[in-house]
Amino acid sequence: MAFECNIDARGKAYRLKYGIYGIIAGFVLSGMLLIVDIGIWMAWLIPAGLVAGGAFAVFEGWAGWCVVRALGFWTPI
Repeated sequence: MAFECNIDARGKAYRLKYGIYGIIAGFVLSGMLLIVDIGIWMAWLIPAGLVAGGAFAVFEGWAGWCVVRALGFWTPI
């Protein structure tokens, strides 16, 4: 599968910016969970999901490829 560019510069910047926000939010939330000493392992799924989703959004912004557009859906940005 080739990753062909399917978003413009505005979409790249949007995905890159919000991907970085997601990664930062995930790290902040994990720091808060460490400080409060939450022992429930399921609580760690939320910051892990934020970091993973943010990293994927950064990849989309860097590569210029959007998975939703590749599936044939229209996105406004």
